[in-house]
Amino acid sequence: MTFSKGDLLLTNYTAKVKDTGEVIETTSEGEAKKFGIVDSERRYGPRLVAVGEGWVLAGLDEEIKKMETGEKRAIELPPAKAFGERDPTKLRMVPLRKFGERASELTVGDTVDVENRVGTVRFIGSGRAQVDFNHRLAGKTLIYELEVVKKLETDDEKIRALIERRFVTEGEKVKFSVEGGGALSIEVPEELFLLEGLQIIKRGISSDIFRFLKGIENVTFRETFARKVKAEEAEAPGREAPEQAATLPS
Repeated sequence: MTFSKGDLLLTNYTAKVKDTGEVIETTSEGEAKKFGIVDSERRYGPRLVAVGEGWVLAGLDEEIKKMETGEKRAIELPPAKAFGERDPTKLRMVPLRKFGERASELTVGDTVDVENRVGTVRFIGSGRAQVDFNHRLAGKTLIYELEVVKKLETDDEKIRALIERRFVTEGEKVKFSVEGGGALSIEVPEELFLLEGLQIIKRGISSDIFRFLKGIENVTFRETFARKVKAEEAEAPGREAPEQAATLPS
């Protein structure tokens, strides 16, 4: 059975540039260590993919639709289905003075920001730098070694996966419960209260929940602040620790 638009799948994959064998992305920490591309801020493991929703490259999305749970496949994506062909009009000569104090340290291969456009330095000479604004993988054929690990079926599986997709490395710490009338309550732990972009994360989770779970009518995020009790107070004879907390829905 093939998959339909909106199905939520857990996938494992390793992506390489066909001509060079360069590994550009992997969900496996073992593979990342093997090729020396470990990202300490990333959580490795199966990646959530929503079929037909543009969460992966269009060419990869097309092939995933044709697969089945448990299937492994090597998928070849030509430039047109990956990051596009190289566009020579995206090469630009930029005077070195545009880089200010950094100009003297600039080297070929550096990533630079020119007028809010990110590019790669390809050549330096005669007081100018050639900057390539093509995606670094433009013109490359990619090979994905991909496995469809699981199709998520239950609401609890989908909610957990959608939460962890947005919180990335901290999602397993977030608790949730589904109450009557399609009310979803999500408890954000205190250690995540100051997480950068928390409001955007919460809005993103809500949008995902409403899109992929038809039975959920509202989502409430709860942030509970508990009274901190000093150790000496808690241990004092005849004294019980106060059980007070303020819960602020957000």
